[in-house]
Amino acid sequence: MVPGTQTASGSLVTLWAARIMSALPALFLLVDGAMKLAKPEPVVKATVELGYPESVIVSLGIVLLACVVLYLIPQTAVLGAILLTGYLGGAVATHVRVGAGLFPISFPIVLGALLWGGLVLRNDRLRNVMPLVRSGADGCADSSSSA
Repeated sequence: MVPGTQTASGSLVTLWAARIMSALPALFLLVDGAMKLAKPEPVVKATVELGYPESVIVSLGIVLLACVVLYLIPQTAVLGAILLTGYLGGAVATHVRVGAGLFPISFPIVLGALLWGGLVLRNDRLRNVMPLVRSGADGCADSSSSA
């Protein structure tokens, strides 16, 4: 296992899956934030079409970049993921409000799932707080239903 990582299984596959699941949405959001700071015409046009004034574009970019930076720092990654979840929820709400299609509505949801999935895979403590499958003492999945 790579020193400084927090993966419980120690599996190299798990470590790389966590890195990729974290990096893909982070890179996309970093580029999105940088584009909001640069304000090229397509970004301005798209933002205005979504009902936001041009004057908020740079502020949105700063907020987005700050949240991504928090996500990328291991000590503040959970806070960054929480803040990015709120940001992406706003994106979903915006696209629903303007009647956008399935892709613009679902894309932020996929980004959020990747952010959290990568974070859970790379952080033992988080995985212990919110396990996807609870195991019994024998290591088998705990079944709550009576058969």
